[in-house]
Formats: sequence, C-alpha cells, structure tokens
Amino acid sequence: MNEHDLLWAMLPEGLEEFFESESFSKTENAFRIILVERNVIPSDLPERYYGKKVINTIIKPITIDFFPIKGKKTDITLKRRIWKFEGIDEMFKRDIKLCAPGTKLEKEFADFLKELDRF
Repeated sequence: MNEHDLLWAMLPEGLEEFFESESFSKTENAFRIILVERNVIPSDLPERYYGKKVINTIIKPITIDFFPIKGKKTDITLKRRIWKFEGIDEMFKRDIKLCAPGTKLEKEFADFLKELDRF
C-alpha cells in the first residue's frame, strides 16, 4: 500500500470521488490534511444550469474535526468549489454530506462519540 492509498483508507468513505489530496502536515500536537474539490462540474446539475457557461469558480475552505490519529488532534480542511454560471444569479455547489447535522464533526466521528456516550 502506498501513501496515497493509506491516506484515502483513513478518510471518510466517498471523499476520493470528489476531492484530491493537496497536502498533509504533522506537528507535535496535530495532523492536518487538506483536500481540494475536483474542478469537475457535477453531472446532476439542476435544469436551469444546462447549456450555461461557467464564468467563475470560487474555492471556500471548511475545516472539520476528524478522529484523532495516534492521540493527536486531526483536522481535515476541504476546499469546496462553488461555480458561477453565466446569466444565473446564485452560485452552485455540489451537495456532499460531510458533517453530522448541527456539528462541525465528520459524521463517522460524531456517530462514534454518540455511541461512547451510551456507556
């Protein structure tokens, strides 16, 4: 298994479909993983976007807490893309379920903490 495969094996299922690895860093107290959303316009665009030209792409980073790795805080920063289409006022962003509702925690981590709380 190479570094690429190891990184994606640790991350939430399905992220590799939408993101590419930009960087990974380690400090004395934390790990930080940065992923950037692929610049591929989703095939499931709402009909109002069909045939429209993309005139701008904005990258908006969000950081979520992830499972600690080797006892160190681990953050994943996802650089999300938002597309602006010609002739349409609102921006479009892909709907990717990343965080548990009402939290800044990755869903699998939030489920893990909920399960711990039951004991």
